Order: sequence, then C-alpha cells, then structure tokens
Amino acid sequence: MSRLVCPALRRVLALSCAAPGLLCAPALAQQVAAPFADAPPARDGTIALSEITVSATGVPTPIATTGSSVTVLTSDVLQAQQVRTAPDALRQVPGLNVVQTGGAGGQTSVFIRGTNSNHVKVLIDGIDVNDPSTPNRSFDFSQLQTEDLSRLEVLRGPQSGLYGADAIGGVISFVTRRGEGPPKVTAFAEGGSYGTFNQGGRLSGASGIFDYSFSVQHLRQAALPVTPFDLLPPGVPLRTAFTDIRSVSTKLGAQLTDTFRLNTVLRFSDSAYLDQADGGFPYRPTPYRNLNDQQQLLMRGEAEWTPLPGFHNVFGANYAKFDRLFAGPLDPLAPPTPSTYLGERTRFDYRGDIQLSPGHLLLFGAQREDERFQATGIDKSNGNTGGFAELQSAITDRAFLVANIRYDENDQFGGATTFRIAPSTILPYTETRLKGSVGTGFKPPTLSQLYQDYPAFRSLGNPNLRPEESFGFDGGFEQPLGDRVLVGATYFETDFRNLIQTAYFPTFSTSVNVGRAVAYGAESFVSVRLTDTLSGRVDYTNTVTKDEIAHQELLRRPRHKVSATAIWNPMPQLTLTGTLVAIGSFIDGNRDFSVPRLKNPGFTLVNLSANYACSDNLTLFARIDNLFDQRYQNPTGFLGAGLAVYGGVRVTSF
Repeated sequence: MSRLVCPALRRVLALSCAAPGLLCAPALAQQVAAPFADAPPARDGTIALSEITVSATGVPTPIATTGSSVTVLTSDVLQAQQVRTAPDALRQVPGLNVVQTGGAGGQTSVFIRGTNSNHVKVLIDGIDVNDPSTPNRSFDFSQLQTEDLSRLEVLRGPQSGLYGADAIGGVISFVTRRGEGPPKVTAFAEGGSYGTFNQGGRLSGASGIFDYSFSVQHLRQAALPVTPFDLLPPGVPLRTAFTDIRSVSTKLGAQLTDTFRLNTVLRFSDSAYLDQADGGFPYRPTPYRNLNDQQQLLMRGEAEWTPLPGFHNVFGANYAKFDRLFAGPLDPLAPPTPSTYLGERTRFDYRGDIQLSPGHLLLFGAQREDERFQATGIDKSNGNTGGFAELQSAITDRAFLVANIRYDENDQFGGATTFRIAPSTILPYTETRLKGSVGTGFKPPTLSQLYQDYPAFRSLGNPNLRPEESFGFDGGFEQPLGDRVLVGATYFETDFRNLIQTAYFPTFSTSVNVGRAVAYGAESFVSVRLTDTLSGRVDYTNTVTKDEIAHQELLRRPRHKVSATAIWNPMPQLTLTGTLVAIGSFIDGNRDFSVPRLKNPGFTLVNLSANYACSDNLTLFARIDNLFDQRYQNPTGFLGAGLAVYGGVRVTSF
C-alpha cells in the first residue's frame, strides 16, 4: 500500500511535510521539516520518512491513508530543538498532558485525550515497556533520553484492536537508530543550569550483511529545587533534587539471505533520583531526602522471513525487567528499610502480512505474554494470549480503509474482543482530506492495583476491581490553502465503563471502578511555510472530561492546551528554533492528596535554541528553557524547572 501513492495524495503529503520549517546544515546533511516532519518530499514524488507511520497499522503506511491521528517526530527535529528527554519531546504533541514531579528524573506520566496515564501503550523498538512493577502498570518516561532515537510516533485514540490492553488512549512508539553506511562516530557534551551535565556517544554503520549501532548516554542534574517554598515547615531547609541517568543500547542486524534477516535489540538503563522526603500525616517536607533507584533491561530478537514476494513474516521474542528500589526518608539516625519492586514480562509473537492484490494488504498475528510482579510480601503473575487481523485497502486512488479486530484471553479476567475501523479519503478539486476512526478498548486491573498495599503511603490494593472498557471515535479534516498553508481539525470522544481511579478517604486511599466517565474535545492546527527558510505550526487542543457518577472533572486533564513551534534558517549554517507550550487550568490534588481536589492555574513555557554548524564534523549549540522563568507545578506540589541556559558541542567522525 505504501507503494501506491496517487498524485492527489502526494500533494497532501507535501503540504503536511512542509511545515513548520526547514533545517539546512552541513552537520545534519539534509533538509528537515520541523517539528512534526523530518524531510520534505523529494522532487520525484517519493514519500519522505515523516509521511510514513508504522504504529498506526503495524507496517509502514502513508499517514494520509490511515485515518489515524498520528504525530511523527524524527531525530533531526529533536536535535534541532535540542530536546534531550522523552518528556520534553512529548510536551509539544497535541492532545497530550505530560505530568512530571520536578525536572529530569522526576516520575513522568502522560495523559492522551483525557484518558488515564496507564491507558497508553508504550513501545521501544517493539518492546512493551509498560511497567508491571508500578501501581498502575504505566511507563515512567523520565529515564528515556532522545540521543539514540530515530523517530517517535504518537498515535491518539483507541488502539486495542491492534495492540490489546493498555492502548485505550493511544500508543507511543520509540524507534532507535539502525546502523547504515560507513562506520560513523558521533559524540556530544552539554552543560548548564542546575548543575546539569549531559553527554553521549554513538558508533554505527554497516559492513557486508551486518549493520550495527551502539550508543551510551549519561545525564546528571545536581541542584534543581522541586519542593515549593511555601510547603516547607519552619526550620526545614530546601533539599534540591539530584538526578543521575545512564543508559546503554545496542541494535544489530544481519541480512543472511535475500529473504531472511535477524534483528536484535539490547537496552539497559540505570537511574538514581534523590528528592525531598515527606513525613507525617498530612505529609510535610522533612530535612531528608528519598532515594528512587530504577533499572530497566530490555531485550528483543526477531527473525524476518519473506518466502514469497508479497508475503512477509516476523517471529519475535521479548524480555523486559524493571527493578525499582525506594528508600526514605534518608535519616542517618533512623536508617530506612529499602522497599524493592520487581516487574518482569516475557512475550513471544508472530506477525505476517500478505499482499492480497495491488492496494490490499492483510496483516495478522498472535502473541503470548506473561508478566510477574514481586514486592515485599507479594509475588503475583498473570498472562494473556491474543490474536488479531487487519485489512488495509486502497478502495480507489482517493479512498482508503484500515480495519482490524482482536481477541484477547486473559488468564485471570477471561476473553475480550476489540476492533478499530479507520477510513480516509481525499476529495477531488479541493484536495480536502477527510479522516476518522472508531474503536473499542479493554484493560484488566494491574497486579499492583489488585494486591499491593503501600503502608508508608496509606494505599491499599483492591481485589474486587473489574476490567476497564471503552468505546471511542474521532473524525476530522485537513485542508491545504495554496502551497504554503495547511489547516485541520479533529473531534474526538472516548466513553469509559468501570474506569479505575484512585479514591482518597480520610485515612487511606485505594483504586476503585468509577462506573462511567467520558472524555471528549477537539484538536486543531495551522501549519505555515512563510518562506523557504522560515515556517511554523500552532496546535490547539480542547479536552473535556467527566466522571458521570460523581459529576466531577477528572484529575490532571487541562481543558485547554496550545503548542506552537517554529524553525528559521537565516543562513545555511545556522538554525534557530522556538517552542511554546501553554497549559490551561486543571483540577489536581495537593502534594499528598490530603486535599483531594484543588485548581491548578496552569502555565506557559517558551524555549529557544540555536545550532551553528562550524563544519561537517563540528556543531555548536545553545538553548534557553523557560525563557520567562515561569513558576509552575505539574503536578501540584512539585516545582517545574525555572529559567535555564545550556550549551555544548557535537562532533561527528565519518
């Protein structure tokens, strides 16, 4: 299907890729459209990488044929903006609210279109990284840095028809770089505010049938204030947060024959995060710190086999291990007993795709997944077997359909069937692109929600929880206005049954099924290429959420979000970028939820960056984060980083 691109589709793709900008620098060796694209279409009409999505359908597919709401950020865009961590990359994506307890290293969760933070399926090189050791089985994005990323895709809306549980709100997929061409070494070093030191290196290339990529990264931040000053009791000093994140990743491939290929991924990260400890009830900051130490080990092996033209098979196996340690308060006179939490997941999967006829592709597959959760006094496990089928069809050269269905058999909660249908079409004459999707979702309670008590936090498990279910749809349009402007809007809605939320009582908290809830709203954008060297994009998201039993707004779902991005190349060697993210007011609890509902006023952040290519091998860069020193808390009770200045150098050896 990706090979069949009509002239009308090429024009829509070209406009989508045109904004919001171009990056022309010898060190990057290509033009790059900012922020949601990576290169303009080639003059021969071929499709640029930014116009292709893999997460929306499971195989490379032109975005304009999927009907999905998908955002693609590529490595060149992230490098131009000097985005160093996954949370910073995701903040600019429409429909997302990124919640981080402080700066780098602080626990980070993402809400998509008003759904829960654990309604997001997160993948790294195809490995499910939703953490079974956490209370709600969500992924903590704080450990993930961007230096070795090739691209990230954010797929919004129900995706359980293809991905199963966890994908009620959407999918976030990170893909690391693959080696190609002659051997190349890249290294960078950066320093700046809050005692920040960031460095990394990568060796990649290909030789004969083999390709390889090795990378290392280290981020250290030693002096970031996270506790709001007005929360400090008299006589209690402020303890700044300390972060140390180290990661190593390897990606290897071997094209053994024309029809058979092997792929392997190995990734390890280790992070230590120290922040100010709370004590008493209600909790108040103490003179001591907490220690949160996390280790992640991710492994995947794949065998790709194409026995016949148009028939492709992938056999894969994953292993993911999440090891967390918590200790606090670190009082030298009363040393704490550390608490450890271990999560493991093993998965075996098969995926096949067959070209039924020109423009019609059938995708099918099956998985077996087993996960385990261990903590003090608890050792629980669960498993799931699932299978799916998907049809991608180019009905005409202007009408497209993607439809899938999936069945999951959970060892503890039984079977569930989910589906998703996503049509799209391009109208003649106006070249208006119409798109939409409808789908269902299913998510069992996590092992921690069912069984785990956290006495130190007065939190109890609830073995009576039921699986969450959802029904969602969206519909929208994209309209080119001449050759330099593209506008669009999408309405979305998701209805929940048995939504799991945390309930706070006078002496404890626990997870409960809310009953019914709804999240709906709209995303709209304007993308403009003002000149060949200056372009920009503005996105606005309106999100309304409601617990239909308690008739209350759901927590941490801002109604209004605006994000704006721009890239300017005043000269070939110089690239300037700017981003703005404005979050409207939202309902949250205080730091310890002793006040379960209060209004957070929201905030606005402006970041600027500059990259100067001294040569093909040397680039100097600098950036300013939070230009206007906005004081903000998201979540409430944890300060975000204030004004910060960073600078560094990147060296490439070919």
